[in-house]
Amino acid sequence: MRPMFRIDPRGPAHAYKTYAIVAPADRTVKAACELVGCQAWLNGWETAVDEHTDLGRAQAEYIRHQSGRTFREQRTAAGLTVFVFESRQRCFAEHRTRPERYSVRNGDWRPTGRGPTRAHANASDWVEDFSEHQQRVADQKEKG
Repeated sequence: MRPMFRIDPRGPAHAYKTYAIVAPADRTVKAACELVGCQAWLNGWETAVDEHTDLGRAQAEYIRHQSGRTFREQRTAAGLTVFVFESRQRCFAEHRTRPERYSVRNGDWRPTGRGPTRAHANASDWVEDFSEHQQRVADQKEKG
């Protein structure tokens, strides 16, 4: 494996912050439709069932009385029941994604000057922390 190329830093290790997003490769978790970019969640969807069969009757019963979703009901010429679901509600699929950890620690890659790692609960908090840090660096640079 080739060694990592790093530019020599100008300041001491404690003058830096390290921001990282880590996603374990060997683990997945259940995820909400919105998080994974589910097209059914974004655009709505249709589910057609044949109520002439036991399975179709059970599916229609579940959709009407237990699913908790908003829909309109239509009938086709072929006798199928079509449930038209509005967008922005959970679909029937189980989505999975790799979890991400958003961390910030004092110091850079050098062993000296490292402090405790702070884990953010979500990406937006991590981005906000990063942008505030960038602004502080720009303000300090402007001051000289």
